Amino acid sequence: MDPQSDYEIDELISAKSIAARVESLAKDIGTYFENTEKLIVIGLLRGSFVFIADLVRELEMPVEVDFMEVSSYGDTMESSREVRILKDLRGEIEGRDVLLVEDIIDTGHTMHHVLSLLQSRGPKKMEVCALLDKPSRREVKVDVRWIGFEIPDEFVVGYGIDYAQLNRNLAYIGKVRPPN
Repeated sequence: MDPQSDYEIDELISAKSIAARVESLAKDIGTYFENTEKLIVIGLLRGSFVFIADLVRELEMPVEVDFMEVSSYGDTMESSREVRILKDLRGEIEGRDVLLVEDIIDTGHTMHHVLSLLQSRGPKKMEVCALLDKPSRREVKVDVRWIGFEIPDEFVVGYGIDYAQLNRNLAYIGKVRPPN
């Protein structure tokens, strides 16, 4: 059965709002890291790939892009709280300035795990930028310097974020709801 037939999607954040916020975030990030030789931008796959592509195009500084793939959801709408590293970085971050880019901060377990792992590799400076934040769901404290949008406790898709690998291609962020 097609998972998409089990739900409908209501627009929560428009493509235009996302584009404006990404531009604003890039300006803030550029100012913060203005003295870096080269910023290592690490995207957490798969949900951040659209956000990271748009964000790095707005950064007016030398950047290197790398990716990690982590999983705590699988094909469900609830985090398992068990974080698995499916793909690690290709490059080294020791002594480098790092920006970790995530699609959504929910319980905080995934980000806490990834930050602990990356901090152990000795970056010079490491900050986090998340497109979406659900503070009402937080179970583990994580420091996120830049947040695109704070959202309510809703399951969302679009702009790279999926449900069972569907809807990543939506240009907006949509709230998933059961059909009427």
